[in-house]
Amino acid sequence: MDNSCFRGKTLDDVMRQLIGELLKNGTQVTASRGDTLEFQGILLEIENPRARYSRTETKGKPFSGLGELCWYLAKNNNLDFIQYYLSGYKDEADGSVIKGGYGPRLFKWKRGNQVSLIIETLRQRPTSRQAVIQIFDANDLIKKNKSVPCTSTLQFLVRGGKLNMITSMRSNDAYIGLPHDVFCFTMLQEIIARSLSIEIGSYQHFVGSMHIYEKDVEKAKKFLEEGWQTTKMAMPPMPYGDPWSSIDKLLRAEKKIRLQGNISKKEISQVHPYWADIIRLLQVFRYSKEKDIDGIQNCRNLMSTEIYHSFIDKMIYSIKT
Repeated sequence: MDNSCFRGKTLDDVMRQLIGELLKNGTQVTASRGDTLEFQGILLEIENPRARYSRTETKGKPFSGLGELCWYLAKNNNLDFIQYYLSGYKDEADGSVIKGGYGPRLFKWKRGNQVSLIIETLRQRPTSRQAVIQIFDANDLIKKNKSVPCTSTLQFLVRGGKLNMITSMRSNDAYIGLPHDVFCFTMLQEIIARSLSIEIGSYQHFVGSMHIYEKDVEKAKKFLEEGWQTTKMAMPPMPYGDPWSSIDKLLRAEKKIRLQGNISKKEISQVHPYWADIIRLLQVFRYSKEKDIDGIQNCRNLMSTEIYHSFIDKMIYSIKT
């Protein structure tokens, strides 16, 4: 197999190929955070970017990725926000902030909102090759913050009436970071596509150093050994029309759930079922912290699609056991 390019219909298809080859043929490299198995110059391609959630037993945990997406969309880099979903971020904090956080870099970086700028660029010139968002900055080499962005750029190309996306990363953890990155970036791809009133195309993910840490090797082997559900299952299409008003409602709901504990059924009913289901997933995560199985089950019963049931069932099982 060519160890520089991995293609598949879903995230799981690509991850299984990649991790299998890394474990067999990766080069041993001692990095600043520990020993790794590494490939250099890797391209991943996911044909259906909506198949962005892993459906395996080990990695099928959508809640933290969804929390990270909300953190980005909220233009936020505060530790207290993301630590609610991912406690490990505390090790990357400079005081109360994650200076490498992507939210401010996407939406309020230096001269403006990069996401809005590339949307306007593609509206005016659909075949433009300049719709590029910069995440890693030269100052990151100078300031020596604890958190340095792993992502260099995000490029968007409209071809054949669809929005393709190309992510370029200087570094990517194939077992821990990759699933989150693919989820967040393909959601952003679909948000931008809907902003342009077009469909999403393919998703390509280029990485300078793709690696697995030695401490995660046994977990990665377990991932390869376990079964996973049909790779045909994917998130439903995002509703047509400008998504930003719905995103504002999502972010208000996320904040209320995270800080106050819950949100009313009436408030959830005021958004499109697609976004209502995402809010319910955030509520499930909150209920899981409180070990409220009845609350989780109620959210499950109200879902407009069965796509998320397996994730919720797994959450209930983990609480019971």
